[in-house]
Amino acid sequence: MTSYAASTARAEMSELRRLKTLLPPELQSWVSIEVATAVNPTLITSEEIGRDEVEVQIDMPKWDQLAIDQRNLLFWHEIGRVQADTIPRDGWEMAALAIGLGGAVGELWVQDGLLLILAAGLSGFAGWRLYNKNNGEKVTREAIDADERAISLATRFGYTLPNAYKSLGSALKSLVEQTPKKQQRQRYESRLNALKKSAAKAKERMQQRSNSGEVSSY
Repeated sequence: MTSYAASTARAEMSELRRLKTLLPPELQSWVSIEVATAVNPTLITSEEIGRDEVEVQIDMPKWDQLAIDQRNLLFWHEIGRVQADTIPRDGWEMAALAIGLGGAVGELWVQDGLLLILAAGLSGFAGWRLYNKNNGEKVTREAIDADERAISLATRFGYTLPNAYKSLGSALKSLVEQTPKKQQRQRYESRLNALKKSAAKAKERMQQRSNSGEVSSY
């Protein structure tokens, strides 16, 4: 291993250890963090790899281009998804859809009505599940909820509320600027708009408390 490769590996391990410290204690025993190995991976994603076990995967070259605060809030966004149980599952729907369609074609050939109905029903159910999993509005809504959870986690780990909003907003702006795909960029923009509205409401609540003498200004 060259000195550059060794240095890169050490830096990656150091970042993984740092992120591990940002996990809430209740998740540390069953959430692991690894470097993504897929071709052209997502910046950060998570998947269920076993019963009660989740792995967060990070594209380190892209990750390193972000500021620490941006990384922290995007990491907590992903942990928010884990908390809300909205991470990808094992994808059985595609296999069921293929089996159902194959069975339907086969039963058309042998003309078995009952089995044809069962195969068509399996295909229909799997297709409905796939549609719901990939529905754009649902995906965006879940992401916005995870952003709210990220803000909550940030304050739990010592961020002030204004700094938590600013850090996540800055991260989303960077993702908007760096994302060439229109659909994905629009989802980031939707999250950013929702975050701005949430920040405005939080600021208003804090100002009301300040006016009543409970806290200092926002």
